[in-house]
Amino acid sequence: MALEDMASEAYEILANAPGARSDPEGTARAVEAALAAAPHDLDVRLGAYRFYFYTHQFEKAVPQAEVILSLAAQRLNIASDFHAVRPDDAPFSEAELAPGLYLQALIALAYCHMRLGDFDTGQPYLDKAFELDPTDRFSAWRLERAAKANEAEEY
Repeated sequence: MALEDMASEAYEILANAPGARSDPEGTARAVEAALAAAPHDLDVRLGAYRFYFYTHQFEKAVPQAEVILSLAAQRLNIASDFHAVRPDDAPFSEAELAPGLYLQALIALAYCHMRLGDFDTGQPYLDKAFELDPTDRFSAWRLERAAKANEAEEY
């Protein structure tokens, strides 16, 4: 089956999914079917991430955000390891889709790991977002402020 056909099938599955609030189990089945039909489609991964994020299933949102980060890196033709990415590798401060998606995926990974209580894993993603875009156009500072407040409460 061609990639376009796989994506079309996945989009149809998602379009016909019940509402996440009215039938979360049915929507979860639709998300899983869409992922099986088109695992390398960015829009399907975004849909899956959003479903898991908004239903607070952060452990399932993490792998979706990881794939989104990888797909955005491919589109930007930058290193697959986020640690190796440098600010001049792409126009991260510009209002372009792929760099913005990359930054949002970094912030999503930071957020999900931190919501799961794993600040040590989440913080490097957040640090990289700040390094790549010092203008902080996606307001990652809010997440850092909340994380620091949470850490202070634990001690």
